[in-house]
Amino acid sequence: MILTVTLNAAIDRTVAVPSFHQGHRHRAVEASTAAGGKGVNVARALKLLDRPVIATGLTGGPTGARLMERMAEESILTDFTWIAGESRTNLAVIDPTTGEQTEINERGPDVTTEELERFLEKLLYLARGARLCVIAGSLPPSVPAAFSARIVAALKELGVQTVLDTDGEPLLAGLRAGPAAVTPNSSEAEGAVGHEFNDREERLEGLRSLIELGAGEAVITREEGCVASLLDGAERRFYEATAPVLEPIAAVGSGDAFLAGFTAARFDGRPPQECLRFAVACGAESTQHFGAGTIDPEDVERLTERIEVAELDAAPAVR
Repeated sequence: MILTVTLNAAIDRTVAVPSFHQGHRHRAVEASTAAGGKGVNVARALKLLDRPVIATGLTGGPTGARLMERMAEESILTDFTWIAGESRTNLAVIDPTTGEQTEINERGPDVTTEELERFLEKLLYLARGARLCVIAGSLPPSVPAAFSARIVAALKELGVQTVLDTDGEPLLAGLRAGPAAVTPNSSEAEGAVGHEFNDREERLEGLRSLIELGAGEAVITREEGCVASLLDGAERRFYEATAPVLEPIAAVGSGDAFLAGFTAARFDGRPPQECLRFAVACGAESTQHFGAGTIDPEDVERLTERIEVAELDAAPAVR
């Protein structure tokens, strides 16, 4: 079983607005509403990939009730902890004429210490039947950054592998707890290691820094694919994976689809290069759909054959 944790779940509203300009009145030509938050989107994609998954996290209020209804409609298994605060609503505006997207994300509800403890107790119960747990997305403003580290540490004690995908202080705290893998995008990784990536060598240096900070394995995603530091048995190897150029319909949630593919491949026990190939295919294929975490498994399989994965010589550059 795979678990996904979404502590800041949301109702995600996505609208397509041609020639979108700030400060003007527009009419949307397409719209969708779905349960969201990174972990929820990952669970959706894993469900479409026919992997066993349970989505858990925090939810509350009428928005939280809508979240649960939406996931039930998609036949996603859930076991969320109810809180008194209202779950958030997010808005994404996509301009189909340019491919640009604008996202407006609410911060999220207040969460009490008692609610966090109830959630952690439930998660550890669910983890008894799990091999992998994806901890993804932002934290509500009242949840301390160290809580992500508590989750990683508690699951490690149970022998459950954790894949962490967040940013800022929660990412740094989680890294110190030693997750099995982290999968930030370039911007999130730059924030964690404290420098920008202008070329491949700097991205490889970023991977090494993420490992030094505590990750067992690290993947840095980017629009073209990813770079990764993965273990092949006891040996560490570095890779770069590149996807073919596709004309996107919507890129919202492509990173979540990538994470679902990476997790599904790890769950299957695939070799490192194949994990990256499948993950990049999932992320790229998801851009052909309107809605985060939506993928077509048959198209993913066809696209997988077109993903290029190269092993890199990652010896630190002499300075």
